[in-house]
Amino acid sequence: MAGKEKPPAKDAVTPEGERIAKVLSRAGIASRREAERLIELGEVKVNGKTITSPALNVTSKDKITVRGEPVGQPEPPRLWLYYKPEGLVTSAADEKGRDTVFDHLPEDMPRVMSVGRLDLNSEGLLLLTNDGELKRRLELPSTGWLRKYRVRVKGNPTDPDLEPLRKGVTVDGEKFQPMDVKLDRHQGANAWLTVGLREGKNREIRRAMTHIGLTVNRLIRISYGPFRLNELQPGEVEEVKPRILRDQLGLAEGGGDDKPKRSIPKPQPKSASGTPAKAGIEPKSSKKPLKAGEGLRQLSDAWQKATRPAPGKSATSRTRPAGTAPRTGPRPGGARKP
Repeated sequence: MAGKEKPPAKDAVTPEGERIAKVLSRAGIASRREAERLIELGEVKVNGKTITSPALNVTSKDKITVRGEPVGQPEPPRLWLYYKPEGLVTSAADEKGRDTVFDHLPEDMPRVMSVGRLDLNSEGLLLLTNDGELKRRLELPSTGWLRKYRVRVKGNPTDPDLEPLRKGVTVDGEKFQPMDVKLDRHQGANAWLTVGLREGKNREIRRAMTHIGLTVNRLIRISYGPFRLNELQPGEVEEVKPRILRDQLGLAEGGGDDKPKRSIPKPQPKSASGTPAKAGIEPKSSKKPLKAGEGLRQLSDAWQKATRPAPGKSATSRTRPAGTAPRTGPRPGGARKP
């Protein structure tokens, strides 16, 4: 009946633009979920008015501020490979005051977010991005990318001992999907394994190994999908070429050149005890960071001010966290193969 028909012009009343949380995420301010939390806390203003609900669309004409800092136009999505040393926390802040990954990045990098995490005692490849939507995309289980790890365990397991991991195990009521596990070699009282996962549950490899009677004493992530650690050393950062991002992720063209860019730690001064101090990192380029991201880096939480070096001191003056000194043993992706 004609009287029950809905108005055909539904699209005409759809607000133009994008949701505010998505815009903040694309600008590298925070992940979409974190942006929604900032909005609910009243930290975000649009055109001078504080908003408390993420149910708002904005356009490029709107003026957005977060804690008084203007939010600029988003840069093209960028991705970095970072060799996370052992002993760093993969979070923006740590309630115990421990050093985080973000305390050790080059000063001129824009605000970045980690793609997934590596626990305190793990090392190796960590992906960093300036784009919240790219972070979300890379973390989705539907992406299905294989993540590979070099794992050293205490003991001399045989191949049949590892078979339960290949079939999938249940630990403390949590089911782990089948893992790709290869026994590489025995080395004294230890053995080296290569393990592949397609999901990233909390401390999954360590818990699974404990389940079959093995103790992990070193864990290095060597790849995340098509991205590999290769010759990166602890503390080094290398940006992924835009062309590779376009090829691997189907991103639109735009921004940046295709020259590899790597930030390398400065020489590590020895302390009185002979232990290397925390490695500083040479600036990657003279390019200024995003104003909004850098401003929010200083404003976001008190922890960041506490962890910055005093004025006039370089990053190398900070103490290297325990566990980040060079380790003995095989180098992932290097010439010495375990």
